[in-house]
Amino acid sequence: MTSQAKQKILFLCTGNSGRSQLAEGIMRHFRGDEFTVFSAGTAPKGVNPKSVQVLQEIGIDASGQRSKHLDEFTGQTFDYVVTLCDSAAQNCPVFYGGEKIIHHGFADPDAVTGSDEDILVSFRAIRDQIKEYLLSFDGTK
Repeated sequence: MTSQAKQKILFLCTGNSGRSQLAEGIMRHFRGDEFTVFSAGTAPKGVNPKSVQVLQEIGIDASGQRSKHLDEFTGQTFDYVVTLCDSAAQNCPVFYGGEKIIHHGFADPDAVTGSDEDILVSFRAIRDQIKEYLLSFDGTK
């Protein structure tokens, strides 16, 4: 890292259990030298254990992450606020404490039904999509 300060980034979803937790862990692991990373939701429901499991599969320890309400960040500012809900029909939170607000939707792995393996396949797919997005993140989209 150069002498330049880290940029602050906040990932938002409704439940702060799946997508935003995946994004927090991935961004902190791969780009933590560039960004100070946070996640939150408007109706946090706890970190989904499958989020922790699929991050562990790629060498990321997210066991210390916790689900946070957006209110914890009231009054704070961020260089980037990234919403991750895949559809405008969902209750994707709005937070105006960002210099730049970006929406990049991903399907909700929590919404998948079926066998445990079907659900894990969904979490892995979303993890990989989020990882690809964040490894190339430059703040433009």
